[in-house]
Amino acid sequence: MRLRRRIDFPRLFIVIALGLASCHGAQAPSERPGALVSFVKVLSDKVEDVSSLEAWKRSFIQDGMTDEQKALAVWTSVVKFRHQDEPSREYLEDAKHTHDPIRVFNVYGYSQCCCASAFIESLSRAAGLEARGRALDHHSVPEVQWDGAWHLLDGAFINYFKKPDGTIASVDDVLNAVNGFYSVHPQLKGDAASLKAMRMNGSWKSQGPDLLAHCPYYDDQGLFPAGVQGWDQTMGAYDGTVTSPFEYDYVLGYRLNIQLRKGERLIRNWSNAGHHVNQNESDLACGSLSAVNGQGDLRYSPAYGDLAPGRIGNGTLDYEVPLADPSLLQTALAADNLVQAKAGAALQIDNPESPGTLVMRMPSSYVYLAGTMDVTPVIPGNGYIDVFFSDNHGLDWTQVATLSDSSAKTIDLSNLVFRRYDYRLKLVLHGGGTGLARLHVSSEIQHSQRALPALGAGDNTITFTSGDPEGTITLEGSFDPNDRDKTLLYTDFHPTLDSIGGAPLQLSASAGSITFPVHTPGDLVRLRFGTFHRLRDAGDTWQYRVSFDGGATWTTARSLQGPVLGDGAYVVFEAVPPGIRDALVQFSGTQSNTAEIFDWRIDADYREPAGGFAPVKVTYQWEEAGAPKSDVHIARSPNEQWTLHCATKPLMKAITVELAE
Repeated sequence: MRLRRRIDFPRLFIVIALGLASCHGAQAPSERPGALVSFVKVLSDKVEDVSSLEAWKRSFIQDGMTDEQKALAVWTSVVKFRHQDEPSREYLEDAKHTHDPIRVFNVYGYSQCCCASAFIESLSRAAGLEARGRALDHHSVPEVQWDGAWHLLDGAFINYFKKPDGTIASVDDVLNAVNGFYSVHPQLKGDAASLKAMRMNGSWKSQGPDLLAHCPYYDDQGLFPAGVQGWDQTMGAYDGTVTSPFEYDYVLGYRLNIQLRKGERLIRNWSNAGHHVNQNESDLACGSLSAVNGQGDLRYSPAYGDLAPGRIGNGTLDYEVPLADPSLLQTALAADNLVQAKAGAALQIDNPESPGTLVMRMPSSYVYLAGTMDVTPVIPGNGYIDVFFSDNHGLDWTQVATLSDSSAKTIDLSNLVFRRYDYRLKLVLHGGGTGLARLHVSSEIQHSQRALPALGAGDNTITFTSGDPEGTITLEGSFDPNDRDKTLLYTDFHPTLDSIGGAPLQLSASAGSITFPVHTPGDLVRLRFGTFHRLRDAGDTWQYRVSFDGGATWTTARSLQGPVLGDGAYVVFEAVPPGIRDALVQFSGTQSNTAEIFDWRIDADYREPAGGFAPVKVTYQWEEAGAPKSDVHIARSPNEQWTLHCATKPLMKAITVELAE
């Protein structure tokens, strides 16, 4: 549990040049046929849309809500879409845990208390509310401010406490109530066994603090909804041993953008094969693998609308590369000196005097756990094919194989793609007649079952949409060199450093900066970026700056000034000149005391050159009373609705999306 102290809690969330709603791809795409369809989304009327920060707002934050109603909506969303368990570790953030709420809602569905606190704080700020974190003894909680007071909303243990006047208590209110009890019973402070005995025999209701006794989230045994933590843990966490304000670091920017090319199929299962993002670390157990909705510590979940059978899903992203189809040349990042459907191979070198190069991008909205590439080459004479891999957008390449004969090969990419969301493959063909007869890339992904568009008994309204033809290049990496074998480092993105370094990143002089180059495969639409940072004194500042002319001129997107000992800022910058594919994003600071950056993320949204709409095939699979059921729907327009009827409560199995033939 990493703690970050803070002394004030400004809400640093800003949109530059308006147009925030366009970031999630909800607008109608171009009517021209596309070789690549973006923002493929299938929704059920039984499950809220949390595919982006903007979609989350539409699902949970309504016009006319009071601040209290907004705060409770934030809390409810966190309770619904995350479960208390050993958190996912992507090692991209200072906490090592994943603290972007939208990413956790969609990719994982489980986290720890520090994560849940970060979720409520970041979402509350996005909803226009003030929030802060509080560190307790072996627990972390957030507070949200409304009506001039702070209010405790614990999304991890699933509770809040109401005072006699009906208002929701603050952390200090609970601390005072618990320590009022200990002032009369000092011998019980720290006596976990005696406190548990009070909970077990029911005396906690009559003899314990009155504020706790009337909490509706305790059951008759004094346990919170998950049946794990209870009254005795509350008495320990709030005993006054630890009471400091702390901020848990986070960065925003993740959004679900399912993209489909011809030959590409995404299968998401309401089940798992026992695989998860922490699987290579033996000391990190994952109880959510075997969790059953409505049972054990997921016993509370049905009451919050959960229709999934479990929590962790393992899915598959398959790409049968259409080597002989013209769409490949449209969607590939590079297809140089290659010709299709020539004798002997589906894709072949055109001019034998020069190599032929195929570069493909493999983005995923869900974290990769494993991957393979099956290739059947056509290699006459002395020809050969070199295979390269890049996980930093082509800035660096690693050679993974050389193919020197025409036998079918399987190349294991698992160690390379693990914990990644995006990578590129490059095949360089040498020699006259050298080509490819088949190329198939298959990847295992992890996703949350909870956020999938599940069905319920009776009629279910299914909504299909696709959005603007956009893709995103994401830059995010750890500052800690010890994470090299686990994830990307910030240095993998070739930044320019000026009087800055370390982990966390800190200025080493009175002024300095870090500048990241950004290149997109299509025209840049917007930049979304931010940090979790520290500015200890009023003389400490951070500026977010962008340049579209190689650094000759700069535009300041946001200026931040201390004192703040830990906070997050997220900027959406849309004032991008037309026809731009290269940009610089700079975090520039001045320091009189301490200016640091703990987390960072840059998302560069671009127009897909081959993007547009094409019909999408949606396949649902489920069971009713043990009998297999399925539905296949071809969405022939970017916005469609249909109804699926389940005679009994269904057991969800899988949902598959792919371009229709």
